[in-house]
Amino acid sequence: QVQLVESGGGLVQAGGSLRLSCAASGLPFSVYVMGWFRQAPGKDRDFVTAIHWRGDNTYYADFVKGRFTISRDNAKNTVYLQMNSLKPEDTAVYYCAASFGLTRVTEAGTYNYWGQGTQVTVSS
Repeated sequence: QVQLVESGGGLVQAGGSLRLSCAASGLPFSVYVMGWFRQAPGKDRDFVTAIHWRGDNTYYADFVKGRFTISRDNAKNTVYLQMNSLKPEDTAVYYCAASFGLTRVTEAGTYNYWGQGTQVTVSS
């Protein structure tokens, strides 16, 4: 059974930092693209960042470049999202996702497995 379990969300003041974790089980981790998406109330689920299975290729949405960093630890079957310089507009539920493919990594429909999400709230 495939499971993606996010953790690390919470409440932080603007300018602060959080590190999200996504622990994967039940899938051959090394062959997937892992991504992070976010969804604010009343809005669509937006791509945040993704990383290829070797960790050599990363992708970022423009609105997080220079502030967020994705990384992975294949030995621990875990992907991380380090979020710095957080802004109130970063408030959302953050979802981890896994894709069989290596293309269209910014599209939610590409991903085959999703976690339950973790809430990130940034106060002004």
